[in-house]
Amino acid sequence: MMNKLKQADAAPEDFSANRLSRWTTQSLLNFSLVFWALLVILPMVWLLYSSFKTDQEIFFDPWSLPSEMQWQNFERAWVTVHVGQYFINSMKVVVPSLILTLALSSMTSYVLARFRFFGNRALFFLFMAGMLFPIFMALVPLFFLAKDLQLLNTFLGLILVYTAYSLPFTIFFLTGFFKTLPSELHEAALIDGANEYVVFFRVMLPLAQPGLVAMAIFNFLGMWNQFILPLVLMTERENYVLPQGLSFMLHQQYYKSDWSALFAAVTIIMIPTLAVYVVFQNQIQKGVTVGALKG
Repeated sequence: MMNKLKQADAAPEDFSANRLSRWTTQSLLNFSLVFWALLVILPMVWLLYSSFKTDQEIFFDPWSLPSEMQWQNFERAWVTVHVGQYFINSMKVVVPSLILTLALSSMTSYVLARFRFFGNRALFFLFMAGMLFPIFMALVPLFFLAKDLQLLNTFLGLILVYTAYSLPFTIFFLTGFFKTLPSELHEAALIDGANEYVVFFRVMLPLAQPGLVAMAIFNFLGMWNQFILPLVLMTERENYVLPQGLSFMLHQQYYKSDWSALFAAVTIIMIPTLAVYVVFQNQIQKGVTVGALKG
């Protein structure tokens, strides 16, 4: 009887200790998230309002707000420094690469996830090996291969390279995603007389939309900010994509000193990635959560 009374007296103390421990852990987690958010957001805010400053304000008063909005910085960056041309070049490469990557990876992942055949796992691990191969080791042979195929300094060559570079991770993710889809829908569609093509395009592909959107965002960010591949495969200035053009512009600033236009150019490059993420953030979270359930 005495032991039971002692346990009853100790229970509120244990409950309070556990509650305090959970509160401390949650507070530390929230503090870390807030700190990380400020670490990411504040530089972008500083970059945004600095793009409306003059060169003198950027150098002599970097932390203050602009005394007057210098909209001509963006016009100068878009036209004079050719950011508009680089932007269009990036769109010509990224959009077809993204469509081709999603089309090939979705069909491949569906077959690897839903069908059992000899060499299934070997083929899956072969794609995974592409994730382990460092891109720097392929730059020299890739340059000569593109030159021999007359794809050097062409948008088609860069599209094919972007697609090949993005396929391994996309296939890895979508294979796990397709495994989470219910098999009953597949079987019901086959019983109703649909063939495998109809099942894939009419049933499974719409269900995989969250995963496709998540991979579209990740691949878009990677392709949009890709620098090393176009640096090797695009050597003519009129074919530069945005990261190349920004690097070229940065080197020019040591002689032209048009830093306000450079800040405006960086802002122009940053806006599409932010807009895409803000619009599709819910789909990204849903796709990543579901796709991580199975591998």
